[in-house]
Parts: sequence; C-alpha cells; structure tokens
Amino acid sequence: MTDVLIVGAGPAGLSAAISCAERGLQVQVIDEFMRPGGRLLGQLYQEPDGSWWNGIEEAAKLQDKAASLGVELQLGISVIDLNHSDDGWMVYTSTGILKAPALLLATGAAETACPIPGWTLPGVMSIGAAQVMTNVHRVRVGMRGVIVGINVLSMAIAQELELAGIKIAAMVLPAKNMINHDAGDPRKVMQSIVRLGHLAPSPLLRLGSGLMRYTPLQSLGLHLYPKGGFKVWGIPVQLRKAAVEIEGIEKVESVRVANLSPDGNIVPGTSRSLPVDFVCMAGGLYPLAELAAVAGCPFRYIPELGGHIPLHNARMQTPLAGLFVAGNITGIESAKIAAAQGTVAGLSIAAFHQVSGTEEDLRESIQNLRITRAKASIQFHPQVAEGRQRLESMYSENFS
Repeated sequence: MTDVLIVGAGPAGLSAAISCAERGLQVQVIDEFMRPGGRLLGQLYQEPDGSWWNGIEEAAKLQDKAASLGVELQLGISVIDLNHSDDGWMVYTSTGILKAPALLLATGAAETACPIPGWTLPGVMSIGAAQVMTNVHRVRVGMRGVIVGINVLSMAIAQELELAGIKIAAMVLPAKNMINHDAGDPRKVMQSIVRLGHLAPSPLLRLGSGLMRYTPLQSLGLHLYPKGGFKVWGIPVQLRKAAVEIEGIEKVESVRVANLSPDGNIVPGTSRSLPVDFVCMAGGLYPLAELAAVAGCPFRYIPELGGHIPLHNARMQTPLAGLFVAGNITGIESAKIAAAQGTVAGLSIAAFHQVSGTEEDLRESIQNLRITRAKASIQFHPQVAEGRQRLESMYSENFS
C-alpha cells in the first residue's frame, strides 16, 4: 500500500505527486495513456509577452521532477472501479488492485460532441484529436480542412494547426439542433470569443473585440459581421456561417455551409460546398468525472465550470474521507491552473497524513492558485471565479 494514489498524470496529477513527495509521502501515479503529461502534450502556443509555451517540454519537466523525488509512475493502466474500505481506497485497475489511504482523482476533461450529418465519415475528428496528432505524434491530419465550432479551445488549436502548415479554410458554427443549440447560436458564440480579443494578432481586431464586450453593440456587430468573416492568423472566422453537412462517399470530400441569420437560423438558398479533406469538430470540454461518481462523491451543477462538478472545497478535498480532486475534473480551466490546483491538492493530502508544517504552505498555495487564475490570459468562461466561490460555499454549507 502506498501513502497516496493519483489517477491521472496530467499537470494536476504530476504537480500533486511532486508536492506530496517533497513532504516525504510515498506516491504512486497511474494513467491510461502511454505518456505522462495529459493535455499538456498537445499544447504549443505563444504567450501574450511573446514567449512560447511548449506543453511537451512542460510535461517533461514535471515528469523529471517527480521521478527525482521517487514518485512511482505507471502508464497504460485503466481504472475499472473503486470503493472505500476501512484501510482507505481500493482502486481496481486493468492490472490489479491498488490501495491507498488517500486518493486523488485528476482525470481531466473530455470533448463534447458536436454532431451534424456526415460526422462519422473518415477524416472527421475532434479538435483535440487533431491537436494531439499534430503536436505529439507529428502526423498531418490533412492538407485543407474546416473547423466546425468556434470557442476558446478551437481558436487556440486552429493557430497550432496553421503553425504546422495545415491549411484551415474556415472556422464555422455547427447548424443548430438539439445538441448544438448554444454552439450554433452566433450571439452566444460571440459573447464567448470576445474574451480572447486581447490575444488577437492585430490592433484592429483587439479594438473590435473590446467594443463587442458591450452587450448593446453585439446585436449591431452580428448584423454587420462580414460574410467572409474576420481573418485571425489568416483563418476566416465566420460567425454567420454554419456547417449543415459533411459530404463524401468513403471519406471527407467537402463541407456544405450556409449563411446564418443573427439568430442562428439557416438562410434558405445560401448553401454551398467547400472542398476539404478533413473536418475538426469542436464542441468544447466537460469534466471527466465518472470515477468521482463511482466513488459516491456528491456533485453540483456549475455551468461556469463546465457542467456537473464533484463537490469540493478550496483545499481540493471532497466530503469523502481521503478523496481529493484537482485539474479539469473540478472545472474547465488552463493547464497552468490545473498544475496550481495539483500543488494545493498535494499539500492538502500531506495535511490529511498529518505531515507537520503543512498548513501554512497550504494557505499560500491556495492564494497562489487564486492569483494564477486572476492572471490567466485565457478563461473558458468569464464567470469561472464566481463559479468556484459558489461551489466552495455549497461545500461549507453542508460539510463545514
């Protein structure tokens, strides 16, 4: 039996492992992927100050630090079930049963489906899959493609694909249906992406995005939005066009797009086929929290954090004894914030094990997490801090 078992070797899990190991705890980390790093592995982008963030390098730093502290890392292992016993947590995996008094779930996030007719054709993939294939496996996903879905995630990855020499013909919305209702609404999408205006590559786009933050101007902006869209990094971002069908016989051959009204309705007689050889579907992210549900952890629905979230406090502690959470399982945010959460969780686990001198470090790490969140250049939701506060209040009201 180890002191701490961590499920997930992404930025949150590895940072927690380091924090625990630095305080003398025996730590075991498992992950179902063949490489540690999680979402870090696909990330490659330029910071607002001009420096570059290379996720593969950041993952390697975390892995090397964890290894130097004696953290045991096992990859290619899937968790099948888990439950609590008198000795702590029993985790049933594809290679056997693991036990630990403290368990951290740092399972990350998964992509939301964004279905339209033809989305099962070869050549259609999630935007995250395109990122991993390009940046991790160095595989060209195609020569010319379309991204269906305009959000924080797809905007960031679109630039990465362009940097890899992959032509993005356009970014469009999905046609509205029962599942794609919000993703196909130009007004709601505009409200989401104007938060990225400070990252725009030209002063004109930064000014326009700043003005569009004012709700009265958004309606006017949608009515005046050019049919060809605005180009960002050379990619046409088209809020007034939607993909209505992906076309092809044995693989992707084209995407049929149509003009949209400001309310997101298809304008009759405007559809045309855009020849491409791949399509990326970008429906956003949601917390991958099934294991927390299996454990019996209570949940709360917090839209600002991406959906149903395991109930936890600022110390990343759930109401279940010895169960902790960190990273995107607690809400959709950046890798830097996930790493800061992992540090908090690691210190919280050390406090759970009654390691002396931990409480002051824990308070400092919680404050550092809040500062990191406040300084984040990209936020997946504008009210994420408010969502965090509401969730912590729910915990205090029921389990203080």
